[in-house]
Amino acid sequence: MTNENVLELGQQNEQLKRLVELSVTLNSTLDLDDLLQLITTTATKLLDCEAASILLYDEKQPRLFFAAATGSDPKKLAEVPVPIEGSLAGTIFRTNRPIILSNVEQDPRHYSLVSEHIRFHVQSLVGVPMLIKDRVMGVLEAVNKHNGPFTERDESILTVTAAHAAIAINNARLLKTTQAALEKVNEADRLKSSFLAVASHELRTPLGIIIGYASFLREDAKGELSEHAQHVLSAALQMRSLVEDMTNLTMLETEGLMVVKPQDVAVQSFIKTACSEISEIALARDHKIVFSFQEESILVHVDPEKMVTAFVNLLNNAIRFSPTGSDITLGAVQQGDHVMVWVQDRGVGIASDKLQKIFDGFYQIEPPNTRHFGGLGIGLTIAKGLIEAQGGKIWAESEGEGKGSIFKVLLPKA
Repeated sequence: MTNENVLELGQQNEQLKRLVELSVTLNSTLDLDDLLQLITTTATKLLDCEAASILLYDEKQPRLFFAAATGSDPKKLAEVPVPIEGSLAGTIFRTNRPIILSNVEQDPRHYSLVSEHIRFHVQSLVGVPMLIKDRVMGVLEAVNKHNGPFTERDESILTVTAAHAAIAINNARLLKTTQAALEKVNEADRLKSSFLAVASHELRTPLGIIIGYASFLREDAKGELSEHAQHVLSAALQMRSLVEDMTNLTMLETEGLMVVKPQDVAVQSFIKTACSEISEIALARDHKIVFSFQEESILVHVDPEKMVTAFVNLLNNAIRFSPTGSDITLGAVQQGDHVMVWVQDRGVGIASDKLQKIFDGFYQIEPPNTRHFGGLGIGLTIAKGLIEAQGGKIWAESEGEGKGSIFKVLLPKA
């Protein structure tokens, strides 16, 4: 083997090594700018040439643009769009075929505006299409080989480089698009939370005034006027319940806003407080609250204020979906290191395929255009969030539609 053959073999091994390194790096890099710079730099070294560049297709306009380059200012290059017709890069893009040239400036397809703009003299060139799933997404070019003309081997190496590059660029673009979409969703979510917080705050004062006057009128008025005052009071109380739901949902969704202060407290204590808060609504619908506790005092380790809110939502749910005049039963029993608390109604029931979905935010069992029971669909979401934030669990059971429901809550024992 001659010295020339040994030198060539060593050069080929070095090229293969660089291709493997490029492949590994491309698979671990998702920043698009870093990828583009890495590809052009590696192509320049692999082919021992003066410069390399990536031209990508602009889908908004039928043209190519320089996305990255070595040997010149990429920002200055990007100022000159390259036409699909009447350019070497455009020819490679349209025909999906590589090109090797030893005298570029003599070729009629040479787009001289680019060279003139950046004052770069192009003598020799090899260019290959960049393919992603049989679709040409751009062109990878190398120019001005240092020793002799570009060869078919150079074309093969550049083709392999372009194949790896196309996949990496496509993945980076997909990630960027996904991140942009996620950011829009997050921004919409922030706006929603902000709106809920402001709306609930602004509604509190007028609602308080309405409830106060309606209560006063109901107590002092007689006959039909007292009945009208009761209707106003019931509507205002329902509105206040919705406002509280909005506030609690915002608190759950905003990180760091909810502070849990657990302590040892009797289940009966926060259950009775929750019942007193919904007593007006229960009275308006002639519901009877029935207690079923096997022991006088069952202690749990929870935040009593948060548990009141959770059970107010569970009771509101039971009232909303139960027929007028029916019973709602609350009970608790110790189970090992936990306490089981339940709220049982004799209402519309829940289909088996909806037992998990009912805890999703804004989920409604009824179709929106034929609703009978009202509500925002966030009460159970709030209850679940508050209970799970304290190490508890909640689930629903029902024998089916029309057979009532029972919501079971498992809480840590004191």
